[in-house]
Amino acid sequence: MVFVSLRRLAGAAFFCATALAANVALAAGAAPEPDRTVDMATVLKPGPLPELTMGDPSGVPMVEYGSLTCPHCATFSREIFPELKKDYIDAGKVRFIFREFSRNSLDVAAFLLARCVGDDKAFAAVELLFSQQDKWAFVDKPLEPLIAAMRPAGLTHDQAMACLKDQSKADAMVAIGKRATDEIKMTGTPTFVIDGKVYGGELSIDQLKAILDPIIKK
Repeated sequence: MVFVSLRRLAGAAFFCATALAANVALAAGAAPEPDRTVDMATVLKPGPLPELTMGDPSGVPMVEYGSLTCPHCATFSREIFPELKKDYIDAGKVRFIFREFSRNSLDVAAFLLARCVGDDKAFAAVELLFSQQDKWAFVDKPLEPLIAAMRPAGLTHDQAMACLKDQSKADAMVAIGKRATDEIKMTGTPTFVIDGKVYGGELSIDQLKAILDPIIKK
């Protein structure tokens, strides 16, 4: 089964990024210093799976690399993303792209199930799994609680088990993570790439506004 074999595929040890000390010290509204810069055009090149994206295609592209077992990513999804979506994505200012970064085999399995409901519904499934993270991500036997967490998305147990056997898609998940490691030198999750600048760790809505407002077309 893919769920078992992925322990060999996703062996790189990555940990959730804690809030960066420099970011914590910033006054509200101050833009944090990026960890590094990258070529945004290279980052935006298509990967092995359809992008999980929302917002106007002409909006400023913002990429998040997230892990479904990362508590900081879940906090961002629950507490920061709704305001970002309302003020920037729904307003046509930002094109948001979520990319799966698998820190372990459980991440790969969870992302496979999110994709199983359809690429057009996968982002909503990712948000669902973040909202239920404490019920499946930190238990001794996570497989059944993970499958149970996907039931509101309409995924049956049999469908879930079939999805977990999709080795080609599992390989694609691992490839997305490897590409992120190679291209932007990922060290933890969440990591954001905006206007060619890489920001590791959680970002507050005030920090995001300070980053985005100067580069958004008026």
